[in-house]
Amino acid sequence: MNIVSFGGGTNSTAMIIGMYLHKIPIDLITFADTGGEQPHTYEYIAIFNEWLKKHGFPEITTVFYTDKDGNRLTLEEECLRSCTLPSIAYGFKKCSLKHKIGTQEKFCNHDPRCKAEWKAGRRVHKYIGYDAGETRRVQHAAVADEANKKYENHYPLYVWGWDRAECVRVIERAGLPKPGKSSCFFCPSMKKKEIEELWTKYPELFQRAVDMERNAAESLITVKGLGRKWSWESYHAEFIRAKEYEEAQITLFDLFPETAGGCICGAPCGCYDG
Repeated sequence: MNIVSFGGGTNSTAMIIGMYLHKIPIDLITFADTGGEQPHTYEYIAIFNEWLKKHGFPEITTVFYTDKDGNRLTLEEECLRSCTLPSIAYGFKKCSLKHKIGTQEKFCNHDPRCKAEWKAGRRVHKYIGYDAGETRRVQHAAVADEANKKYENHYPLYVWGWDRAECVRVIERAGLPKPGKSSCFFCPSMKKKEIEELWTKYPELFQRAVDMERNAAESLITVKGLGRKWSWESYHAEFIRAKEYEEAQITLFDLFPETAGGCICGAPCGCYDG
């Protein structure tokens, strides 16, 4: 029983393509949806599903977190209800463990094929997309992997020597577009450039992230917002102020366009008077 945890990004996409090229069968592909992925990730899943069908692989099975009553609970809803931010803003990774890893574990625990493997005393083979540049992650996982009685974890990208650049090339050679970065639109790990891209491309999603910050404001002590030491709202305001200030500047050339070099004395050097 071979399963793949699809993250919606470059590594897991390249890994699945590589498994096809290396003739490694796949029985199940799961994607844990927190409910907060950016639109390009959901769009890519639809595109990649077509490639999977054409190449004889199962389509991606989307799983998600449910509460004790069986109702879906997105990470965004959970944060709004508890007036908090995603746990990674506080230095923890509980959001990933709960809404990503945990939901996939729960699904497999109820999958008849996985249950049959475990009942027969065999481990399920799980393929994980750590690339050749992630040696420390592979080494760090080694002890836990050896003790894992349910899963035998494999890191094919690492074994094949495929780094991030090679993963991109593999995707392009397969005739697929690049998937883009997969993350929640309110992820505290996003870089400033990614936040700027978010408010440019998806202003409504950026506003929802700001609303999450505002909703959690009264409970925040050492953390100031989704940027940990700063809030996304304050960063956006500072960015806009700086941009408006820059655009408002009037150069001497604007004032005296007829002078050579833009200097009021008209001299090429800009200051020589004799």
